[in-house]
Amino acid sequence: MLLISLVTSYLAGSIPFGYIIGKTKGIDIRQHGSGNIGATNVWRTIGPGFGILALVLDALKGAAGVILGKLAGIEGAELLTGLAALAGHAFPVFLGFKGGKIMATGLGVMTTLAPPVALIALVIFAAVVLASRYVSLGSILGAVSVPVLLALFHYNRLYILFGILVCLFAVIKHIPNIRRLLAGTESRIKFR
Repeated sequence: MLLISLVTSYLAGSIPFGYIIGKTKGIDIRQHGSGNIGATNVWRTIGPGFGILALVLDALKGAAGVILGKLAGIEGAELLTGLAALAGHAFPVFLGFKGGKIMATGLGVMTTLAPPVALIALVIFAAVVLASRYVSLGSILGAVSVPVLLALFHYNRLYILFGILVCLFAVIKHIPNIRRLLAGTESRIKFR
């Protein structure tokens, strides 16, 4: 049962909603903007409404992964299936294992696993983006807050370890953005 849940979570995570949304508009989102299939690039390339749609759909596949783990009835399975959904988004089988940066899918995972942590991390993300207009900086700081918040809310060690892994994964996926932030060449998001 757990193996089926893991595979299903990975396949759900692999559904490239940003890419699909781009195709409905007649473009390959990978050939525009940052080349990423995530919600931010969809927002910048096609428009805010489509960016929000990509974010919601990517978050839902993360939530679905966690729910599949909970249904397996094995302690900690929800963490493994959450990771599988994140791995699917980052390395989707349907796009040659070249995917997104896990932030929206991670939001869905964390909202289902630890709602107060997800809410505070989302507030941190939003505050940083509103202040700086750098989505990448908000994403990085939001991700870094997750293991800290899990510890502050007294989640068990497995959850904290999970938070550390997800944080490291998110930071590694943002290394090109970190380089551009340090060089002053990172793109800022436009709200209109």
